[in-house]
Amino acid sequence: MEIERRLVLEVVRVTEQAALAASRLAGKGDKEAVDEAGTQAMRRVLNELPIRGTVVIGEGEMDEAPMLYIGEVLGQGGLEVDIAVDPVEGTTTAAKGLPNAVTVIAISEKGGLFHAPDMYMEKLIVPPPAAGLVDLTWPVAANLKALALALQRSVEDLVVVVLDRPRHERLIREIREAGARVKLISDGDVIAALAAAIRGTGVHAVMGIGGAPEGVLAAAALKCLGGEIQARFTPQNEEERERLRAMGGDEHRIYRTEDLAPGKEIVFAATGITDGDILQGVRFFGGGARTHSIVMGHATRTVRFIDSIHLFETGARVTIRV
Repeated sequence: MEIERRLVLEVVRVTEQAALAASRLAGKGDKEAVDEAGTQAMRRVLNELPIRGTVVIGEGEMDEAPMLYIGEVLGQGGLEVDIAVDPVEGTTTAAKGLPNAVTVIAISEKGGLFHAPDMYMEKLIVPPPAAGLVDLTWPVAANLKALALALQRSVEDLVVVVLDRPRHERLIREIREAGARVKLISDGDVIAALAAAIRGTGVHAVMGIGGAPEGVLAAAALKCLGGEIQARFTPQNEEERERLRAMGGDEHRIYRTEDLAPGKEIVFAATGITDGDILQGVRFFGGGARTHSIVMGHATRTVRFIDSIHLFETGARVTIRV
């Protein structure tokens, strides 16, 4: 458990600093600027850690991203780890000042996170009681019935998160016809996966097609929480199919949590940029700020919520309130 014991608080520092940087631009309407601020801060802190970390899920390929690109090696040297990042999950959400923008990272031993190409993936995400009881190949109504039985409630009590995209019109209709309710989101299916796996959020599942890199990050979190993701790559053209095959992927295979996050030691952390279903956003005060994070370790079987005060100025004061 060396990775988890040595890096849990360090990983939170990474997401905290990225969230602090990105939040300064939240609500200002420039999603590229928000993303750049979060990315720069995240990379800076990762380079301070006692690791030799390779980015396997990042901002894109080397020729697409100036930093945190896939294959970039970060850190001061030490523990050999793989890194999956999303410096700002929900760049448009953050730019508009809307809820549930977060900064996200997962770290594992080498080979512990699937190297997913940047393409679409069909996903089914359920909480711990329903793990192993649903199937991505089943009709929507069958999965909702199985989920309802697992949660000991009726289908009418269920809320399913779906990305608000034209491609999901049929899915949304099928969910509603089965009797469940739909919660549409503009971005952010990693935080939606967390919401589905944590009781009390009012979310019970995530369905639909989203980014494959986000699927790996969601799998890392779900492995720590005991929830489940089932996913299938959906390449849009022959070029994407060739790329998927070159990276060892199979568009006909159903990937499960253990396939996307096979690591024995996984640390997952997220910090709120704007207020959301699980995490509060960054709150600035004179001379400082307050952040709210979640960090989890798979091997250590711990889930922590961390409420941090950051004092930027000498002599800055804050009244601590529970």
